[in-house]
Amino acid sequence: MKAKLLFAACTVSLLSLAATATAQEMSYPEKCKAMDMAKTDTSSGGGMKMNMSSGGDMKMDMPMDQMGDYQKAVMGDMKSMHDDMMQGMMQKDPDVAFVCGMIAHHMGAINMSEAELKYGDDKAARAMAKKVIAAQKKEIAEMNKWLDKEAK
Repeated sequence: MKAKLLFAACTVSLLSLAATATAQEMSYPEKCKAMDMAKTDTSSGGGMKMNMSSGGDMKMDMPMDQMGDYQKAVMGDMKSMHDDMMQGMMQKDPDVAFVCGMIAHHMGAINMSEAELKYGDDKAARAMAKKVIAAQKKEIAEMNKWLDKEAK
């Protein structure tokens, strides 16, 4: 009962934020955080290595001091998105897993778009970023509403 009340409170909070909040101000739904299957090792001298449970390996060998401001800005967001997607996909219910994974994916798209607005200067790319933010926020709100109703 407490878990359902906590989940409902989190979902209501997220729905109210979805229309106006930036991705950094949004939080990943607690209902999607069942298992932490992703492990990340950033201790190898400034590079980023993501070890995926499925045996895959995504490795970023570029030291942070060689990255541009845009890349530095999105690296933490990419790690957070990856971790949240992995947690979401571990839900036993495939429908809940899909929705949780997509929420994390959409939040990552918003983060990338916000970085484009901060660092990018191409008018068309900035316009695309604004469209992505609006569309993804709307879809996140819809998915949170679905989670509130359907996730057990």
